[in-house]
Amino acid sequence: MDSVFDVAIKNMNRAGELGGIDPRVLEVLQGPKRIQQFRIPMRLSDGSFKVFPAYRVHYCDALGPFRDGTRIRPDLTLDEVKALGLFMTIKHCAAAIPAGGAKGGIQADPSKLDKVDLERLVRAFVRFLQPKGPWEDVPGADIGTGEQAMAWMLDEYEQITGRHCPAAINDKPPILGGSLGGEEATGRGVFLTLSAAADDLAMALSSSRAVVQGFGQVGSHLASLLGETGCRIVAVSDVYGGIFNADGIDISALKEHVRNTGSVKDFPGTEPVANDRIFAVECDIAVPAAVHDVIHTENAGEIKARLIVEGANGPITDGADAILNEKGVTIVPDVVANSGGATVCHFERTQGLSDQYWEIETVQTQLKKRILDAYRFAAETAKEAGNQSLRVGAWIYALKKIEQAMKLRGWV
Repeated sequence: MDSVFDVAIKNMNRAGELGGIDPRVLEVLQGPKRIQQFRIPMRLSDGSFKVFPAYRVHYCDALGPFRDGTRIRPDLTLDEVKALGLFMTIKHCAAAIPAGGAKGGIQADPSKLDKVDLERLVRAFVRFLQPKGPWEDVPGADIGTGEQAMAWMLDEYEQITGRHCPAAINDKPPILGGSLGGEEATGRGVFLTLSAAADDLAMALSSSRAVVQGFGQVGSHLASLLGETGCRIVAVSDVYGGIFNADGIDISALKEHVRNTGSVKDFPGTEPVANDRIFAVECDIAVPAAVHDVIHTENAGEIKARLIVEGANGPITDGADAILNEKGVTIVPDVVANSGGATVCHFERTQGLSDQYWEIETVQTQLKKRILDAYRFAAETAKEAGNQSLRVGAWIYALKKIEQAMKLRGWV
């Protein structure tokens, strides 16, 4: 199986060929502009010693400064971070955000670190990174990080520089200069694009059934919003396992269960379903909202859904994408569907630089406009390119912007 980075490059090259993108632009984008790679040695609270590999990838800054994303997970690889940096580049273009794509991360298991060690690791990451500030590189949150980790990052940055600069770090708590609505932004964006795609398919959400794979920050917010429409969430899974109820799962009660137990497993009134069988459940809508490569050639043929919305980055392999397109399944790609978090990060930086902070209604209104524009632009570009998929449409639309910026700068 190709790595997630190989798949991302294939998607880009295919879209570039169909969209008539200058080959010199594509040549520049075959790899990141810059890679920072370092190892963080730490003596842990239990007396043990460990060295943590860490990365920061600056992919392309033709449209603006590098921004977003810090992932902490045990199986993190440089290829994964490179792919995420490319995805972020395309997301920013698709959502009309004047920013470059970047991503970073630490190879570690947060669940096996106590809070003291996790804080020390996050602060060490900032020191090793030597961030340059809001006009050059703005780290944000991702899997394994959140508002608390970003608060530690901001404090460490400000301790190093000796000045307050809320715009230097994204995804932090509102009291430290973060944006209202940031925590739910990605899930809300997935919901908005899902709703738009359902409308285009004449699919009534109130009579639809959905499967949500991943019940973290993205999946849980999405499931709540879907439930409010009357859509039945018939299956949900997390890293520990899945649950199924053909009549629908009470998402509010499930959230409480997860807060008490740490997992969706054993939720009353549901049957267990294995993680590798979650996408075989009878449904109309499927949302992979966890990690990459969860839909592949071995399970793509079993998928019953008419609509798949990528809440995660790179959840569908290249081979599976071809199978699903052949079956006539509509896929809303990650670079559009889950760009809500990147969009609100843009709002957050804007607010931090101006010292003027928005009400939640303003954040949600602006997010809805941006992400639905991105969806429509992708759909229109796909049609103009010969009725291609939404994925191809989104990549062509973004690549045309990058091409224009590179040529104006004299890079190609």
